[in-house]
Amino acid sequence: MFYDLKIIRESYELTQREIAKILKISKSSYNYFETGEHIIPLKHLNNFCNTFHVSMDFVCNLTKTNIVDNKKYKLKSNEIGRRLKMLRLKNKLTQKELANILNTTQSNISSYENGNTLILTAFLYNYAKYFNVSLDYLAGRSNTINIKTLKTKI
Repeated sequence: MFYDLKIIRESYELTQREIAKILKISKSSYNYFETGEHIIPLKHLNNFCNTFHVSMDFVCNLTKTNIVDNKKYKLKSNEIGRRLKMLRLKNKLTQKELANILNTTQSNISSYENGNTLILTAFLYNYAKYFNVSLDYLAGRSNTINIKTLKTKI
């Protein structure tokens, strides 16, 4: 997964330490996210997007177009789960079939769909790529399901 965290940070002329403080994480954790060594957890990605008024689709390089929104979004695992399930059913897939596609377990898919577990960023990204839908939609940050332009397909 490719992030534009550094580009956004530098456009605000902030250091990694300053961003880490804003996100309430260590500087080393933020550095791992920015360099792509670790995948940023969804809650931190959401906080980053809220802070800098950028879309998840833009930050995760799914689109070149940023939709600026000054609203602060709170992640709701139940809403994310509802959207994931709706998308799976719309595409006539069982949980087991989707688990095989995403290289995970049916148990994980069920847990995400039931809102028992906040989905991992990597899985949400793979959903967005596979179904060609917006990360912001899946995360409940937007009601627009489609994104304008995906740069790559899986």
